[in-house]
This record gives sequence, C-alpha cells and structure tokens, in this order.
Amino acid sequence: MIARLPGFALDANAKPQIALDDASVFAFGHLIRSTENKILDLFGRGLVSGTTHTCLGQELCQMGVVRALDHPDDVVLSNHRNHGHFLTYSGHFLGLIAEIVGRKDGVCGGYGGSQHLAYRHFHSNGVQAGMTAIGIGLALARRQVKSEGIVVTVVGDGTLGEGLLYESINLASIWRLPVLYVVENNGIAQTTYTRDTIGGTIEGRARAFGLQCWHLDDADPGFMAGAEQVVKEMRAQRSPGMLIIDTCRLGPHSKGDDLRGETERRAIAERDPLATLRKRLAPALAEQIEQDNFAFLQEVEAAALASPEATFSSEREHALRPVRAAKTPIPVQPARANNVRAALNNALRELLENDERVVVLGEDLHEPYGGAFKITAGLSTQFTGRVISTPISEAGITGTGIGLALAGRRPVVEIMFADFLSLCMDQLYNHAAKFPGMFADVEVPLVMRTPSGGRRGYGPTHSQSPENLFCSVPGLTVVFPSNRHNSGQILVDAVTRWPNPTLFLEHKLLYGEAQDPRDYEVIEGHEADAGASLFPTLRWGHATPDITLVCFGGMVPMVERAAQTLANEEELRVEVLVPSLLAPLPRRTLLRALLKRPRIAVIEESHHEFGVSAELLASLAEAGYRGSVIRLGTPSVPIASARSLERTQLPDEKSIVANVVDMI
Repeated sequence: MIARLPGFALDANAKPQIALDDASVFAFGHLIRSTENKILDLFGRGLVSGTTHTCLGQELCQMGVVRALDHPDDVVLSNHRNHGHFLTYSGHFLGLIAEIVGRKDGVCGGYGGSQHLAYRHFHSNGVQAGMTAIGIGLALARRQVKSEGIVVTVVGDGTLGEGLLYESINLASIWRLPVLYVVENNGIAQTTYTRDTIGGTIEGRARAFGLQCWHLDDADPGFMAGAEQVVKEMRAQRSPGMLIIDTCRLGPHSKGDDLRGETERRAIAERDPLATLRKRLAPALAEQIEQDNFAFLQEVEAAALASPEATFSSEREHALRPVRAAKTPIPVQPARANNVRAALNNALRELLENDERVVVLGEDLHEPYGGAFKITAGLSTQFTGRVISTPISEAGITGTGIGLALAGRRPVVEIMFADFLSLCMDQLYNHAAKFPGMFADVEVPLVMRTPSGGRRGYGPTHSQSPENLFCSVPGLTVVFPSNRHNSGQILVDAVTRWPNPTLFLEHKLLYGEAQDPRDYEVIEGHEADAGASLFPTLRWGHATPDITLVCFGGMVPMVERAAQTLANEEELRVEVLVPSLLAPLPRRTLLRALLKRPRIAVIEESHHEFGVSAELLASLAEAGYRGSVIRLGTPSVPIASARSLERTQLPDEKSIVANVVDMI
C-alpha cells in the first residue's frame, strides 16, 4: 500500500513527482524531515526496536539525485542513513514507518528495520561500502541487456576508508559501467571528523580512477537542478562518475553521540538549506505545507501502529528457496569423463551455450591461460563478454556476482584459491546469504567456484580447506563433489535449478582424476533436507559393515585406499559414504543411512574442529546414536609448505587405517 502524499503525484512506478519549484522541493524535503522527527519520537516512546540513523539536515542532499532518476531500470543503492533516499524513490511513507516499528505493513514485514530495505530497484544495507560492488553487477547486467538504466550508489564520506569502495570504483572504471557514486560529504562520520581520516581529496580519489567528477553544495539554490543535470550527463555518457555533495548533519549519528560543540552546531543550523528554502516562500504557504505534512504523518503513524506486529507465518529451519523447476532443457552431463577438469569445463561450456543469462567471471580466465587450473580453457574467445577476466579483487567480484544475480543473471564466479574466500566473507555473509532470508521477493542464484585443499606443497595460504568456516553461514549452500560424483552435472544443476547462493568447492588433486562413479549408488535424499535430491550422497561397500567411513571431496581417493587395506589386511566389512552437499547438512538423509551402523569414522581435510564432522556427529548424538565414532582432520595449525611436513599434517591412508584399527 502506498500512503497518500499531500500535493504530490505518483508515476506508474509509485515514484513521487517533485517539481523543481521552491514550494514542491520544500514540501517534500519538509516531509522527509518530519518523518525523521516522527521516527525519533517513536523511538523515544519505545516503539522502535534497535536504533535508527536519521538524515536530519541532509534532506535536499538525499532528494537531489534520486528525484532526477526517471528510467524504470534505474537502481538506488543506499546505506544505514537511507530514509530520504527511500522515500524519494518510493513515496512509501507507511511502509517505512511500519517497518521501523516492526509491523506487518512494513515494506519488508519488519525484517529489515531502519537500515535494511529492499523495494523494486532500491536496496540498502548497514555495512559500510557493502553495496558498492553489488552495484557493479547490477550495472553490468543492464549493459548486457542494453538498458539505459543507471546505478546510483550512495555513500557517506566516512565510507571513504573502506577498501571495497575502491575495488568497486576500479571495476566500474575498467568496464566503463554507468555507475554514479554519490558521496554525501558532511565532514564527519560517527564522531570522527573526516578531515582526520581522508588522505588527499575526495575529487583526487575519483580522478585517480578516471571518473568524471562533479561537486555540488546542497545549500546552493541551484542544487536540485544541478543534481538533475548530473543524472542526465551520466545517462548520456554511460560511464562511471562521482558526485560529491557538501552537506551537514543537524543531529547525532544515532541516539546521543553528537560530540560537536555548540558553536559548530549553531553554524550548521544557520546553513540549513531547508530553513533557507522556507524563507523564500510566502509565510502562509509554508505554514499550510507544514500543517498538511503534519496531518499526513499523523495518519501514517496511526495506520502503522494499527498494523499487526510482525510475525512469521511459520517457523523456518532455513531461508533456502526450493529446487527450481526447469523452464528449458538442462544440459545433461555424462557420468564419466577423462577427468574432473574436463567435466567442469564442458559443464561451463554447455551452460554458456544454453542460457544467455550465464556469466562467468574471475581472475585470469582469458585465453591462452584459461584460469589457474584451466577450468575455463577455451571459453573466453567463444563467449566474448560473458567469460570475463577481472582484476585481483575477490570481494569486488563477489559483490559483482551478487549484483548480476539480483538482476536475473546466472553468475558463476571463480576465486583462484579457496584460501582467498576470507576476502569474500562479508559479501557472502552479510549480503548474498542474508538478502533471500530477509526479503521475500529477492533471490541470489550465485555460484562461486574455487579450488580447495593441499598435498601440493603450496603452503599456509594456498593449501587450506575452509569449508568448516563457510558451512556455518546461514543461507549459504556449500557443495564439495568428489571424482565419484558427476561434478559437471552438479555444477549445471547448481546454476540452473538452485536459486540460492552456493559455494562450489573443487579439490585440486581431483582435477586430473578420472570422473568415474564406479559401483557407487545414490542414496535417496530425504524430502525434508533442502537440496539433498539435487546434490547427492553416494554409498559404496558392504551392506552390513563393521565400519562406515564418511568423507567428501579430495579425501575420497585416500579413504578408498584405506577401505581396501582394512578389507584385505584387517578383514573388516567396510562401507564408504560420500556426500556432495555439506551445508545445509543433509541431516535426515545421513541419519537414515548411519543410525544403525556400529562404528563411524568421519574423515575430512579441513581443520575439523567446529567443522562438518563435528556437526554430523552432534546430529547423531542428538538422534540417540549408541555406536562408536571417531573423526580425523587437520590439526589446528597452519599447513606447511615442505611436502615432508605437509604429509604429517593432513589425514592419509595410513592414519585412517591406524585410527580405525584402534577403534575396532
């Protein structure tokens, strides 16, 4: 529901139509300020949960650019101080107030609160610079479909210390994307003056990346017209730019954290462009506008408080969307391949051939290199513009993938080594995995591929298996196929049928192994396990085993050799269970297969404390398992470079056999 606006029309996209005359600009600016004061009043009355960041004093600054956007594909990406941007974009005053007081009629049903809003092409988030890389993906998607929409990414001057901002600006520059960075330059972050945190100038930073730069002051009488002209120039030039807007914050960052002196606060109040604008109006007109706005917001408040408190329709175990029905034929991948590398390369090729929405991006993917492990060999020349080599910019390209996914593309992002995923964590943890859980109409079908694991002497930062870290991220799917799985088909299904952000791990040692299912069988996935039917668990061995070995990814060949040794030399009946889905853990599927087994050993290459084995064995204990268990993994020390040292750290055939013999 869009609340009625006093004196403003709404276009087909429910965007307020604000003329450039003084009365219209004052009326809407005053309405934003009155809304902020209303929010502060509600906060003081204990009706707002958490905190809120107001834009008091920055109303015209927040209106200027957003008001000028007139294309249905235009995007606004905002931050924690987002209310003015949101109201100018949407006119949804009831949706904002109800959201902040945690009611059902909130624009996000109370889930996002003050900082986290999603509405059509408007997104805001509380992490500084977090949305900047996502804007790159949204802009890239618009260029690929030849849309004239532009992306406006709004940051405060305090955000200029964040590294992701510069990764994003660099990507926008080298790809010449229509992204306008708007810096609301109010001279202070929370309580720290930005003159103490910025080296050089803001303009100098923009020009260093080749961006066109504009500088406006929201106290200038021509500010609104100037902002409109900037948007027109951006739409015409189709390349990135930065608009710096000098503005001032009248009040604190949040609550009572304004440490500025009385003299400074008085000077800011005297500068206030909204107050100056009011003086240019006839007193009776200004008074009437204020009365109309007051009456309107009283109605909005009453409607918001009459809305039921936000509740969940049902208690959710997870925020994952179900398997997507195939709208077009999905490329079927052969179960056998010369090696896993060839299987994955063929899967990517057929994905690109069959679906123009698929975009592959990562470092050094171009010919003749074809990626560090040659998974994209031959693809960049065949699919120009859709297999994209990027700068060394892991967080930036992760955010780009999220933006592409939000825009309806099917991005596959390659991170050169799984160790570097730590650089991507914020984008995965606070953005990709949270958006679908918070916002009902948002999907992030992002697939991130990366080689994992050791045994090649690559050392502490190129040999890790970090799945234990990422399996704990709510809403993130983690898949780790083996050479017994149909890795190509799992990749195809992840891209085409699984509408959730997915980390796709590939063990380096398996790239050269033949992909061969041998005599493994697929265990039927439990219907209550999200993704279990799409990402299968395999089983091989004796029907009534003495010992069941559970493993995944690159541990499978070693576990198989250990199983043969245990069978041949120890005369044990051995079973091997190999899931490809690690998170969400296919709990019921695995419990159904394991609960009646007398002994279970879980073997993983990761630093296994707090990892997959810990979660699986905890699930068994909760289900009343009474057998014997052990788990093997890498101790909690950095992985060494010397092969002789590395061999003593990582589980191998001998350590598996020795540990199993000890438990028999």
